[in-house]
Amino acid sequence: MTRSRTWTRQLAVVALLLQLAACATSPLPETPPSAEPAPPEPAPEAAAAPPPLPDKSTLRLSIASVGDMMIGTDYPQNHLPDDDGIGFLDDVTPHLLSADIAFGNLEGVLLDGGEPAKKCSNPNACYLFRSPTRYAHHYRAAGFDVLSLANNHARDFGEEGRSSSMQAIATAGMHHTGRVDDFANVEVNGISVAVLAYAVTKNSNMMLDYELAFETVARFAAAHDIVVVSFHGGAEGADVTHIPFAEEEYYGEPRGDVVWFARGVVDAGADLVIGHGPHVVRGIERYKDRLIAYSLGNFATYYGISVAGIKGIAPILTATLDGNGVFVEGNIVSTNQLRPAGPGIDPKQRAFNLIRALSIEDFGEPGIEFLADGRILPAPRPPVAPHILQTQRN
Repeated sequence: MTRSRTWTRQLAVVALLLQLAACATSPLPETPPSAEPAPPEPAPEAAAAPPPLPDKSTLRLSIASVGDMMIGTDYPQNHLPDDDGIGFLDDVTPHLLSADIAFGNLEGVLLDGGEPAKKCSNPNACYLFRSPTRYAHHYRAAGFDVLSLANNHARDFGEEGRSSSMQAIATAGMHHTGRVDDFANVEVNGISVAVLAYAVTKNSNMMLDYELAFETVARFAAAHDIVVVSFHGGAEGADVTHIPFAEEEYYGEPRGDVVWFARGVVDAGADLVIGHGPHVVRGIERYKDRLIAYSLGNFATYYGISVAGIKGIAPILTATLDGNGVFVEGNIVSTNQLRPAGPGIDPKQRAFNLIRALSIEDFGEPGIEFLADGRILPAPRPPVAPHILQTQRN
């Protein structure tokens, strides 16, 4: 190979190396800028705390309760008041209207026509009561909110009669309770109230089935602020004002152990217990800060049921409870009946005086202070010994 050719090759190699070096040092094409990093996600906010539960001990609910009522019957003859019952409850209406809830036990049925289902072998000792359905409005006008249909006269005209009573009561703007599984629900002042009526008679919420009654009360207590229980039980007559603390009977029919029942429903969650049935008043007690009235007697009975002597005196018992059902204070307005007039205010306060005496005689220290003006207040009471059911004694 000649020198010139060799030199030429060397020059070509040098030129190639210079070209490669130039390529290696030339800038690379620009790349698009990377996306800005996403800001960090904010930490999840803590769940809002639930609002504090209201202190229901500061709330107040007043409940006025009375015993048996039957303001006229048109069966078998017309024994309706001359004014058709319109003014029969006038004297007591202001006291009933002043309460948040007014409760009473309706004897007989509200029914237009119809034949009785109960047969009386001795008409002198057996009564059937049927008032016109329009009489429901008399009770409403007097201030009643809830009526019990758990008693021995609610089925005088069979279940058809009781169904008619329920319809008439509802139409008049009131609530009813008493037939099996029929309970009233009322809400007043932001307080939910259940009213459960019991009796010893067929197809009623059965007072004698104590365990079922206690279970039912517990179920309603879990869903309501206040539970009111009424019962139609105990023997009847002027000689049964004292509580026997045992099972009672009347003409061979079991009428229950009223103390076992009343304290049992309080243990289960009831806040106020109202008794009726003996046709006379009985004592009251405060048990576990709850008020129990064992019988409110005959309040307004125009015909049939005797109102002679102590059978004609009865209270309007008003109990004020807090939103948890604790008894705060109360009032007993004494009334008496002088037929053909309806219940009137008794200036002698005979119902109050009798209830006070019976309460002390039967319970010793009933946990209630009775003031001269008719007011009742909570009072200290020693622990109450467990009450033993009669069947457990045997």
